[in-house]
Amino acid sequence: MLDHLIKGATVVDGTGAPGRIADVGIRDGRIVFPEAGETARTTEDATGLVLAPGFVDPHTHYDAQLFWDPYATPSMNHGVTTVAGGNCGFTLAPLRQEDADYTRRMMSKVEGMALKALEEGVDWSWSSFAEYLDALDGRIAVNAGFMVGHCALRRYVMGADAVGGQPTEEQLRQMVGLLKEAMDAGAWGLSTTQSSTHSDGDGAPVASRHAGPAELIALSKAVGEHEGTQLEAILAGCLDQFSDDEIELFVEMTVAAGRPLNWNVLTIDAAVPERVPRQLTASERARKSGGRIVALTMPILTPMNMSLGTFCALNLIPGWGEILGLPVPERIARLRDPDVRAEMLRRADSKEAGVFRRLAHFGRYVIGDTYSRENEGLTGRVVKDIAAERGQDPFQALVEICANDDLRTVLWPMPSDNDPASWALRAETWQHEDVLLGGSDAGAHLDRMCGAPYTTRFLGDCLRGRRLVPLERAVQMLSDDPARLFGLRERGRIAEGFHADLVLFDPERIDAGPATLVHDLPGDSPRLDSRAVGIVSVRVNGVETVRDDEVTGAVPGKVLRSGQDTRTVSTR
Repeated sequence: MLDHLIKGATVVDGTGAPGRIADVGIRDGRIVFPEAGETARTTEDATGLVLAPGFVDPHTHYDAQLFWDPYATPSMNHGVTTVAGGNCGFTLAPLRQEDADYTRRMMSKVEGMALKALEEGVDWSWSSFAEYLDALDGRIAVNAGFMVGHCALRRYVMGADAVGGQPTEEQLRQMVGLLKEAMDAGAWGLSTTQSSTHSDGDGAPVASRHAGPAELIALSKAVGEHEGTQLEAILAGCLDQFSDDEIELFVEMTVAAGRPLNWNVLTIDAAVPERVPRQLTASERARKSGGRIVALTMPILTPMNMSLGTFCALNLIPGWGEILGLPVPERIARLRDPDVRAEMLRRADSKEAGVFRRLAHFGRYVIGDTYSRENEGLTGRVVKDIAAERGQDPFQALVEICANDDLRTVLWPMPSDNDPASWALRAETWQHEDVLLGGSDAGAHLDRMCGAPYTTRFLGDCLRGRRLVPLERAVQMLSDDPARLFGLRERGRIAEGFHADLVLFDPERIDAGPATLVHDLPGDSPRLDSRAVGIVSVRVNGVETVRDDEVTGAVPGKVLRSGQDTRTVSTR
């Protein structure tokens, strides 16, 4: 007897094959194609609905959130059944107890996690990576795998010297040993960052940014000694265009490991046509050398709010952080200085600003929540229209609006790459063998962006919007493609004997609701959330975890461990 039978669904199995009407059964957490007349304990009629494999999000930061939110919301609501965490060089283990406060403050600064939530929602009782994984196992609703963060390795071995220092031979040996121990326990591999945007809670470059090529190559070689492992890395050039040295470093790392390396995120904009070919040069050089480099890219434009009052992406524009980090009264005075604004705009439009240049189109910003009588009636209005009425340039008008609210005003930048040419370039780029959809950053930057709903929004766009790819290919891009990159065993497809990670949805309604601010984190901290539209059911390992966008309370997810739950993926 089957545990559950889904009857008459249009099965889109993740392989890219045409959808077909079929019955799909579940027994002991596995997929079964039932024989005629086979009975089940429970049955549901799925006529008119699509049954797809659970989606795999290849780039999340759910490392902390899973402790207070085992459902990985809102990702799981939007059909994600497996998440990859521990990215960008940042993990909560290995950990010395005396470094817990430093780690919390670093994660709060660099990944936008609420400090109160980190303090109140996580017990921080582990030391080794194995203990961290064990603390999650058996209490999560999604499947989750984790890389080992280079910053955590450095801090554990080098202490405060991890920031600014270089390891001795013995310290490097210890780091390699810790990484191997973590992979023995099930870590998926190494993640690291050398991005100029990544600073710790003290404002200093995070630990891995001080690592030289020899250290990175030594750690990469260690990754190659374990089954089912990967590399994930962020460099400064990920934000715009790689330098020759960065491409060479990436190639050396993937070749040394003999494992795929993925990076986040490939920004596609027809106004910068040279960016995509340059970024994919890394993949082409890697393949010629026997490695593989995979670029992650988002299939939607992720809504992101800004503020002149709190840390956000505007702080990452060269020269802006020193002004936006001042006390509010002094910050307002500096922002009101025409010479200061002129210099800020010059820096924002410079080559060194890279991809952040797109944030400087202040006339395209929409005013969000306001907090003063002077700003009544401005919510929802475009800054360029307000500026024209006032006879001001857009940045000046925006500054005055924000000053009226003591810089609390919520700002919504409208994307400049939402044009037909950019979407055509995206559709073309998605066909590249080393481009993978993903990069949601779910679990991070919680009050600033909400990338988790990319799955449902993309499917809705494919079915009723731009229709850039057919449904079957879209599902494959969200499920089987990332599952194959990570070497997930028996996941990513609807196939006999595979784990029953399943999403049942209404193709006429599938979509994501608008991002809204809610206060449901520990310490009443805020985050952006988005309702899933048209998701009828989500199952993880055969157990229903979501029904009609409401979590069921079940926690059938697994900590997926390298070697056991992943196999080695060849780079050739």
